[in-house]
Amino acid sequence: MQTRFNPFALRNGATVVSPLMRDFDFLFQDLAGPAARRGNSFAPPADIFETEAGLTLQVDLPGHDAKSIEVKVEQGVLTFRSERKAEPNAKENARRLERGFGVYTRSFSLPDTVDATRVEARYEHGVLTLTLPRKEESKPRVIEVKVQG
Repeated sequence: MQTRFNPFALRNGATVVSPLMRDFDFLFQDLAGPAARRGNSFAPPADIFETEAGLTLQVDLPGHDAKSIEVKVEQGVLTFRSERKAEPNAKENARRLERGFGVYTRSFSLPDTVDATRVEARYEHGVLTLTLPRKEESKPRVIEVKVQG
């Protein structure tokens, strides 16, 4: 889990909140765009859905080469990484550049109910979809009720 640095936090963890600081925070969040900048990489937003079969995670990665997307599961943590490269001579010819170029990465701690050996990844139309199936023993079981008499 990534922790967000707050230069206005007090030593006891409380935060000094003023309307001006809050407005600046919103301003810089808006400037970051849909994928927030975290140090040297972008952390794209993700949607997570849960069904009886397991979890599905969807991440928008438009303009990425499918071959550059790397997904790994290690010690209960799912991590994906991809790099979106800038067009050659983009800065020389550009009048405005708003799309982010660079490394996109994100990590998620997996619950114990996920079978990490059966994780599947699919990239289609700029969306990375990760399917995280449940372990068989964690799936809900239907118990048959026997009627006597």
